[in-house]
Amino acid sequence: MKPSILPGIVVFSKKGRDKGRYFVVLYTLDAEFVMMGDGDTRKIGHLKKKRRKHLTACPWEFPEIVEKYQAGQLMDSDIRKVLFPIANQARGVKTPEESREG
Repeated sequence: MKPSILPGIVVFSKKGRDKGRYFVVLYTLDAEFVMMGDGDTRKIGHLKKKRRKHLTACPWEFPEIVEKYQAGQLMDSDIRKVLFPIANQARGVKTPEESREG
């Protein structure tokens, strides 16, 4: 069973200009729309409104991101920090820790 698209879930965009990108859902507007950001092209000050049917829920969940957002303490770098390993793992790029020689 697929995870439902709730705040804190990482989603993959299937349609639109942002097709192929990962985002974190920060809150829901109604049964059809969510607001999400990636900390890069969609920063906290300018979140992306997207229909749920154009998203695929991923198995990663970050409730601490939503808690920080609700408290007004979330920074774009926090979102980028959690999405970096996910997006690069999908592309087959090694994280900085994996690519070190030692």
